[in-house]
Amino acid sequence: MARGLPPFVNEPYRDFHQPQHRAAMDDALAAARSQCGRVYDLLIAGRAQQGEGTFASLNPSRPTEIVGVHQRGTVEQARQAVEAAYSYFPTWSATPVERRIELLIAAAGLLRQRKSEFNAWLILEAGKNWPEAEADTCEAIDFCEYYARLMERHSQPEALVQLPGEHGAMRYLPLGAGVVIPPWNFPLAILAGMTVAALVCGNTVVIKPSSDTPTIAAKFVQLLLDAGFPAECFAFLTGSGAAIGDALVSHPNTRFVSFTGSRDVGLHINQLAAQHVKGQIWIKRVVAEMGGKDAIIVDAEAEDLDAAVAGVAASAYGFQGQKCSACSRAIVDASLYDAFLQKLQARVEQLRVGPAEEFGFDMGPVINQRARNTILDYIAVGKTEGRLVTGGGCPPGDGYFLQPAVIADIEATARIFQEEIFGPVLAVTKARHFEHALALANDSEYGLTGAVYTKNPAKIAAAKERFFVGNLYINRKCTGAMVGAHPFGGFNMSGTDSKAGGPDYLLQFLQAKSIAERIA
Repeated sequence: MARGLPPFVNEPYRDFHQPQHRAAMDDALAAARSQCGRVYDLLIAGRAQQGEGTFASLNPSRPTEIVGVHQRGTVEQARQAVEAAYSYFPTWSATPVERRIELLIAAAGLLRQRKSEFNAWLILEAGKNWPEAEADTCEAIDFCEYYARLMERHSQPEALVQLPGEHGAMRYLPLGAGVVIPPWNFPLAILAGMTVAALVCGNTVVIKPSSDTPTIAAKFVQLLLDAGFPAECFAFLTGSGAAIGDALVSHPNTRFVSFTGSRDVGLHINQLAAQHVKGQIWIKRVVAEMGGKDAIIVDAEAEDLDAAVAGVAASAYGFQGQKCSACSRAIVDASLYDAFLQKLQARVEQLRVGPAEEFGFDMGPVINQRARNTILDYIAVGKTEGRLVTGGGCPPGDGYFLQPAVIADIEATARIFQEEIFGPVLAVTKARHFEHALALANDSEYGLTGAVYTKNPAKIAAAKERFFVGNLYINRKCTGAMVGAHPFGGFNMSGTDSKAGGPDYLLQFLQAKSIAERIA
């Protein structure tokens, strides 16, 4: 625990059925909507800049509505941003750790005060319904609070073994200038977590948000300034990742890259970062979280089938299945298979799909038309690989809406069993017994989250030992990792198992220096 700070506690979620919380969100949405269409600049070396033209981010519930207008950063501006961050690193890294922690706590306080405002932007630009937006903002607050306390711990490392005639110590030093590339699906929480983790350690960063959700990033950048962070300790660069991403990653002054996104982009970043370029004197670190194909096993000895159905549905269709932790495979024991499908169909058909800003819808839109087309293509493939139980169509409305789909009788060789879809599509597969279910769950190049519903202690023990995922849940859903309680990150093609929100996370942004001093 940091000096003067109380123990860490997760930020509580508000209940929007309460009139005061409902009214606060209504007001925040109206205020945010009044700012839609505003133009945002780049921020490099503490100065605003324009790019080479602009692009617009849209409301996926109402695609004719422009949320923000943003600059198309150039390759030259990408280089400038890295070089400016690199130049300011000696100043920022020399800032006392107590001051960096103080600024992070201030940012958490501002986020807490402006929770409804940030929720509103998440609803309008990312298409999150009210509870999903609240969870995103609360997680951002949690990252700030948790990493502030964690940095205090790392600033006072555990004592080393002391040899006779020597005084030994270890210090953790910041790395340098890094690049932060957050995703559109958690455009505040993951952006905030990756950014403040690097900053509180004494690093400087270039923030390159997704082009689907740059307004949320711009609002967070302003919040950091409001909290007192120097404008020079980070840069804000918007634009096409294909156009400027390689320049950011490959620059010789880039010391590390924090990335969350697709497998293919993550692999490209790893490959590019591994290539030495002239003037580079270090091996670049890459922290990558690259997706999942997550499974929930419903065992013959599941204690409560209704609870299992509820957990699968919540995991599969929360935020339209656009979570790397989402359940996209339900592996169900043959003895329960028909009953499970019947209950699941009834539950899924009760889910309401509609505009995210209207309170009460269970699901909003997917992020854009390209994503909806891809998901529909997968649904078409799934119909040839299995049996469509329910959903899969496009409900009325101008937004990028999709009905949640359940596709049953899927074999392990099927594309929708193996490939990440990133949408509201669940493949249901029959298992002969628990060992078969475990084998099916592990039959994936990914290894992010997973869950098991069973009351059998021996099967729980087997899952803990042999269900190969970074985040395993027993008798609960496989989404909703909480900072401090569920350090998050996965195996294999799910990434570098960075364990965001865990006690070791900041070590990825620090380097250890061992000091031995001979004494008389």
